[in-house]
Amino acid sequence: MTSLNAFRTTLAGLTLALSATAALAGTSPAPFTATYQVSQGGQVIGEAVVTLKASSDGQWEYRNQTRGTAGIAAALGANSSETTRFRWNNNTPETVSYDYRMDAAIKSKQRHTDVNWTTGQVTVNEGKGPMSYQSAPGMVDRNTTPYAIGLALRAGKQSVALPVAVKHNVETQEFKVAGKDTVKVPAGSFQTERVVRSGDDNAFSAWYAPQKYPVPVKLAQSDGGNLELQLVSYKNGN
Repeated sequence: MTSLNAFRTTLAGLTLALSATAALAGTSPAPFTATYQVSQGGQVIGEAVVTLKASSDGQWEYRNQTRGTAGIAAALGANSSETTRFRWNNNTPETVSYDYRMDAAIKSKQRHTDVNWTTGQVTVNEGKGPMSYQSAPGMVDRNTTPYAIGLALRAGKQSVALPVAVKHNVETQEFKVAGKDTVKVPAGSFQTERVVRSGDDNAFSAWYAPQKYPVPVKLAQSDGGNLELQLVSYKNGN
């Protein structure tokens, strides 16, 4: 897999993103900005900035913007953005819309997803015509999944199954705590819970300090180019 493809894989799955299928009762989302360093093979190749803020219509906007800053990712001008709007329903997030865009010198890609909760239909369009399938209660998307995991851990869960809207259907993805590690990243040293995705043979690992932050302090995936994200800073509020 090329560095560009690996970078794109991280942007999509990395985007380690977000809301609470298992949040504490009576809670609501809290705005924040989290900045990550993106590395490959020990070399920094990019930066990801994740933000959560309230919208004027009572919904929430979660955005992940990633840009290449070094190596092939910078040479190709690789940048991506993922934006999810979700509603907070019964103390859980539910995706209302999701937009993904990746731009590079040699290729661009986009995806738009809309959820009609009245009819229970998800519509996905990548520019070649829409496709539809049934939604599921508490459904998130690939952008908000890491955030949902973090809030589940904060609520004391050691495992969580999330309905995730992907291209053709709702896919149930299962995550579990596989251990506890001390992790040092640019933002500091943390006592963390390491989470893996079932069926991936540890190809995906994310380290959380859930009582401190709802998003990972570190994420690594061996498939897609041995990419790693490390938390640089986290700020509460808009």
